Amino acid sequence: DGLQKMTLLDFPGKVACTVFTGGCNFRCPFCHNALLVTELPENPDYTADEVLNFLKKRSGLLDGVAITGGKLGYQGKLDTNGSYPDRLESIVSDGLVEYVAMDIKNCKEKYAETIGLKEYDLSKIEKSVDFLKSGTVDYEFRTTVVREFHTVDDIRKAAQWISGAKRYFLQNFVDSGNLIDESVSGVDKETMLRMRSAAADFVPTTEIRGI
Repeated sequence: DGLQKMTLLDFPGKVACTVFTGGCNFRCPFCHNALLVTELPENPDYTADEVLNFLKKRSGLLDGVAITGGKLGYQGKLDTNGSYPDRLESIVSDGLVEYVAMDIKNCKEKYAETIGLKEYDLSKIEKSVDFLKSGTVDYEFRTTVVREFHTVDDIRKAAQWISGAKRYFLQNFVDSGNLIDESVSGVDKETMLRMRSAAADFVPTTEIRGI
C-alpha cells in the first residue's frame, strides 16, 4: 500500500490525498503503479490505523480521500477498472464514495490485448459502465492513451461505447519508471487533440489531462 499525502488532480474540485491499495486482476503493460501489481510486499507500507491517524490529523485541511472514503467526514473517491460491478454498486449504495473514476482501457475489440490478457469477458465492464451512466453517483470515465495501443479510431469506438456519459478524460501516458513493459510511449499533442475531437462526437464533455 502507498499514500500520496496531497493531490489536486485525483479528485476533481477537491484537495485530497490518495491511498494506493495493492493487487490488480489486470496486467496493463503501461500501468504506472506496476510495483503495486507485480511486487507486493509481505507487509504493507501503512497499516489501516496509520492511514486513519493521518486522516484525523489532516481533518480540515483536506476535503477528500481517494479510494478509502466514507471516513471521518471526508468525501470519498474510488478509482476502479470496473471488473467487479457488484462490489462497485455495493460501495456506492453504502454511501462510501461520492465520486467514481472508471478506466475504459480501449475499444471493446482491443480490450483484452490492452489489459495484458489473452481474452476477457467484457460483460462485467459493461455492467459497471451502465451502472455509472445511470447517475447513481458522480463519475468520470478515463482512458490512458498509449501510442502502441490506441489509434484515433480506437478512441472514437471507446467513446461510442460510453456514449452519453457525463464526462470522459483522455490522459496521455507518462513513463513513471516502474512499468510492466518498458517499450510503451505516449502520443503527440496533435494526436491527442484529434482523439478528443473524435470522442466528443459521443461524449461532448471530453477533456484532456497531461498533454
